[in-house]
Amino acid sequence: MLALARHSLEEDKAENVVVIDLKGKSAFADYMVIASGRSNRQVVAIGEHLADRLKQAGHGYIPVEGKQTGDWVLVDGGDVVVHIFRPEPRAFYALEKMWALEEEATEPKPVKAKAARPARPRRAKKPA
Repeated sequence: MLALARHSLEEDKAENVVVIDLKGKSAFADYMVIASGRSNRQVVAIGEHLADRLKQAGHGYIPVEGKQTGDWVLVDGGDVVVHIFRPEPRAFYALEKMWALEEEATEPKPVKAKAARPARPRRAKKPA
């Protein structure tokens, strides 16, 4: 499914495609793919085409969210979740940073997400 998603994004001229390997980091998916489109119309079209291609490949029902506005479209392929943004919302939400990626890749290749650091214990307050 990941290869088909990458191919579909490439066919529709998605930009700045990043693939994040979530195996062992998240229960909701094995991979998260983040991509950009230049306009609302392109973002929606990329998402619809991806969902259609996944359905044609036999992956069943593929939910697509966000088609109404076109700023951020989510295609839920189960093990592969694809986020397609316009550049401004992508910069605002910064999912790559949320998953601790140091820099954004321009080639569609898996990137290991870093595990979050445990919180430091707080010092006990001195009695007044």
